[in-house]
Amino acid sequence: MPYGILPATLKAWLDHRTAASPATVPAAPSTTNHRSEDMTTLTAGITKAGTGIEGISWNILGQTYVPKTLSESSFSWHATFPPGTFVPPHIHPTQDEFIYLFEGRLDLVLDGKEFVAQPGDVIRLPMGIPHGIFNKQDQTVKCFFWVSPTRKLYDLFWAIHSMKEQVPDEVVALSARYEVMFLPPPPAA
Repeated sequence: MPYGILPATLKAWLDHRTAASPATVPAAPSTTNHRSEDMTTLTAGITKAGTGIEGISWNILGQTYVPKTLSESSFSWHATFPPGTFVPPHIHPTQDEFIYLFEGRLDLVLDGKEFVAQPGDVIRLPMGIPHGIFNKQDQTVKCFFWVSPTRKLYDLFWAIHSMKEQVPDEVVALSARYEVMFLPPPPAA
């Protein structure tokens, strides 16, 4: 996979992962009151603009995620990526993922190839395909994500949001327990 697209912030994130001694990862934060297991069918209704399901808003790796729909078959959220934020390269082995871009520009690495998405574009991320998502611009990105099926992603977002500090090694280990596999850092040059 080419890593030339990776911004300095990702390099720092990856450097922190490799420089740190093996992390002692705490047990996943309790999400007992937030489990997606009880949500098996889609509830009819409207999730109003500017709000999430039950008023939920998460901080995930410096981005704001606001869940909009949740059922066993799919999960969607509005995402705001401030300048310089990113989701490091990872794989969803059990879900297809999609992104509709409202504002800004996203640079992506999809299955080892570099792409750019503009407003109005739909990004398709089939299960099992490695992908990383980067806001390398000086403008905030606003987009709409959805996955199918939901699997454990809703619970993962609660767990990451509930972490006292989102330390890279701990986020990586936690994510693996929820079916999201972050890729290892590229070999040193």
